[in-house]
Amino acid sequence: MPTSSPFTGDGGGAGSPTRVERMLREREHSRRHLFASSDAMDTDRAEPASASAGAFVADGVQSPGCAAPANMEDAGGVAPGHAARSPLAGSRSGFRRLGLRGMKQRLLVVANRLPVSANRRGEDQWSLEISAGGLVSALLVFLDEEIVHQYYNGYCNNILWPLFHYLGLPQEDRLATTRNFESQFDAYKRANQMFADVVYQHYQEGDVIWCHDYHLMFLPKCLKDHDINMKVGWFLHTPFPSSEIYRTLPSRLELLRSVLCADLVGFHTYDYARHFVSACTRILGLEGTPEGVEDQGRLTRVAAFPIGIDSDRFKRALELPAVKRHINELTHRFAGRKVMLGVDRLDMIKGIPQKILAFEKFLEENPDWNDKVVLLQIAVPTRTDVPEYQKLTSQVHEIVGRINGRFGTLTAVPIHHLDRSLDFHALCALYAVTDVALVTSLRDGMNLVSYEYVACQGSKKGVLILSEFAGAAQSLGAGAILVNPWNITEVADSIRHALTMPSDEREKRHRHNYAHVTTHTAQDWAETFVCELNDTVAEAQLRTRQVPPGLPSQTAIQQYLRSKNRLLILGFNSTLTEPVESSGRRGGDQIKEMELKLHPDLKGPLKALCEDENTTVIVLSGSDRSVLDENFGEFKMWLAAEHGMFLRPTYGEWMTTMPEHLNMDWVDSVKHVFEYFTERTPRSHFEHRETSFVWNYKYADVEFGRLQARDMLQHLWTGPISNAAVDVVQGSRSVEVRSVGITKGAAIDRILGEIVHSENMVTPIDYVLCVGHFLGKDEDIYVFFDPEYPSESKVKPEGASASLDRRPNGRPSNGRSNSRNSQSRTQKAQQVASEKSSSSSHSSTSSDHNWREGSSVLDLKGENYFSCAVGRKRSNARYLLNSSEDVVSFLKELATATAGFQAGNADYMFLDRQ
Repeated sequence: MPTSSPFTGDGGGAGSPTRVERMLREREHSRRHLFASSDAMDTDRAEPASASAGAFVADGVQSPGCAAPANMEDAGGVAPGHAARSPLAGSRSGFRRLGLRGMKQRLLVVANRLPVSANRRGEDQWSLEISAGGLVSALLVFLDEEIVHQYYNGYCNNILWPLFHYLGLPQEDRLATTRNFESQFDAYKRANQMFADVVYQHYQEGDVIWCHDYHLMFLPKCLKDHDINMKVGWFLHTPFPSSEIYRTLPSRLELLRSVLCADLVGFHTYDYARHFVSACTRILGLEGTPEGVEDQGRLTRVAAFPIGIDSDRFKRALELPAVKRHINELTHRFAGRKVMLGVDRLDMIKGIPQKILAFEKFLEENPDWNDKVVLLQIAVPTRTDVPEYQKLTSQVHEIVGRINGRFGTLTAVPIHHLDRSLDFHALCALYAVTDVALVTSLRDGMNLVSYEYVACQGSKKGVLILSEFAGAAQSLGAGAILVNPWNITEVADSIRHALTMPSDEREKRHRHNYAHVTTHTAQDWAETFVCELNDTVAEAQLRTRQVPPGLPSQTAIQQYLRSKNRLLILGFNSTLTEPVESSGRRGGDQIKEMELKLHPDLKGPLKALCEDENTTVIVLSGSDRSVLDENFGEFKMWLAAEHGMFLRPTYGEWMTTMPEHLNMDWVDSVKHVFEYFTERTPRSHFEHRETSFVWNYKYADVEFGRLQARDMLQHLWTGPISNAAVDVVQGSRSVEVRSVGITKGAAIDRILGEIVHSENMVTPIDYVLCVGHFLGKDEDIYVFFDPEYPSESKVKPEGASASLDRRPNGRPSNGRSNSRNSQSRTQKAQQVASEKSSSSSHSSTSSDHNWREGSSVLDLKGENYFSCAVGRKRSNARYLLNSSEDVVSFLKELATATAGFQAGNADYMFLDRQ
């Protein structure tokens, strides 16, 4: 059975075993024949251009040999520019439904290849003939010649296909033949949109849409933009290259993000799936998980689904009289000689020259086999108008002629080379009489020739020599002889091994491969993919229910205007910061991103909100004090640095809120560990704050950074912090060590207490807005304010009875300050604090006040509390904003409403005085 997840054996995650059990049960049910032909979707090649492409609507699929589709009017002529009659326009009584767990749903298969052959008859008529294994009905998408030239010949065949097969991007001279890259990509997007438009017209709620191959990488985005609830899967029939190859593609970002719009992304092998996830993590900076790729809490599932063939079709064909006649003719023709067979498209990736050269070396080293073996090479011509393919054809002919001239006789030659395709019956007969099949692909998505050969070898039990660079090697590798096609000597030795292999070994190898081919069929592949897509969508819906809803901005603003004393708590990084456009460069623009800057569009709104006498604004951040000073010094607000451990009003000096006897003995030893890993991890860095250390590897190589982070944690736990009172907080790509109890939730009550004390606040706080991109460790701040949580479950700060230290540095006895003028600032602040204390009505010999003073001023009802996570869909917050841009928009709206409200009140008061 195809692997459920490419990253874990059982699918990974808590819910995966349930999925696997479900799929195993379904496997025992009767099969629904979704696809019948192995070559119906085998598009691992660059194809000849066609004037049209096909968007398939498949409610039922016919097997080969079945009658023509009932819903196409005898496949008659269709005028160019018009689609075949839509089967959805009339009765659906002739349609087969997919029986997946009792569900009734339609399957819409969208692919660039037609299930029919279109032949022009005259100037304005087309004849459509059903292809073997074709779909029941098709809605044709006619593309004009220019789009075909730019989209198909240009972007698909000259850009994506070579890149995905590790041939690299074309040089400028080749690009010039199809104009430039930008116009090709524009045509690619237009063509994908044309496919989407046809799907829109016939889509019904509940339909499953299955997009196929590199021709339609932009289609999932088009579909999801139209209806986010569409069930969309995408499957690639070619290899997906390593991220280092893929990253050379100029449009790499758009294509990756478009594919990630699909609910399920499928590949032939685990390697291709792994390369795709790696590209998403390295290029887009997203998080790869055992299930797939996660972006802002949304999971795109990525899995391996090895395709199969309709093995029964080949087995039935061997019983046909015509095929038996072919078998007898071939047996007589090659009597006394072992038959080796190669069936390939005449393509650069198929390794035909390497195969023939290896056969030549075999003949050189084994002269006794000269008259005892023959190689039959079927090379199906493709793209005959392309110079590279013409050159390949000439090269192959030259090598074949040289070998036949060297080893041939008047009555026999060692190589029979055919530059044409064979009909199905002749091909089955050829498979059946072959002793050794030789597949030497240099890069192949799957290569189903190997499957077809095994299916026809029930009697002879021949040997399969298979390239390790073909996707089929992962499925048939145990029974086949795997070779590196570039190693001519290895392939020649494998030929000798295959020809002299004992019968019992041949039977064992064949038995293994035959069992796989006959059980992992095309029908099984398609049914598994559709079942997995349904399961993925169902699980995504469950996750969505756990995601906080979007912030109801109008409600939040109305409640804000009605309240008397408001508190706004705002995070900084990824909340109020200016976004940095990385243009897809690895790790982004490190220098700009490390320099945190307030979003320029926020200066006006923040100033307006801070000047409202009924509003208190706190910026609460893990950043250093100097960072907050630089960005917010001009506003009338409170700044809380290092998770609230340092506090000051912008018109005053810094003070500390941390417990007075905080143990910081661990600092030096942890610093040495952080320095060690920073030196050995390129583009990583660490910040030394007064109460914590943060090591960040966001800009380092993703995989290496994770390995280094794991090593760092092992070093920390077995050494410096084994007995220390510290917390280790892991971010997506960071490791932070901080003293126990240092969280935003633990600090907020002491912060409120200080604000109440300093501003002589009497009116209860009846409105709280808390917005931030906080780590999970710091989300206790959301719980602190939530009126629906019982008070005993809320976080009590560490050392609750400790006094506030109003010294500007306020650091623990063995802590370290990063302020260069800390002594002068300390003396000045102590003088200010002393004067303030002596004049305050709350003065005493000690500046102590109870930690409950902050929470005691709260008079908060549920409808007046708005906690909002920014960009974190798994959160304790009540609401969600997707990005800092959404925060900017909301604060602008809030400031505008406040200004209007104040102006209205001023007019009312003026009229009242009149």
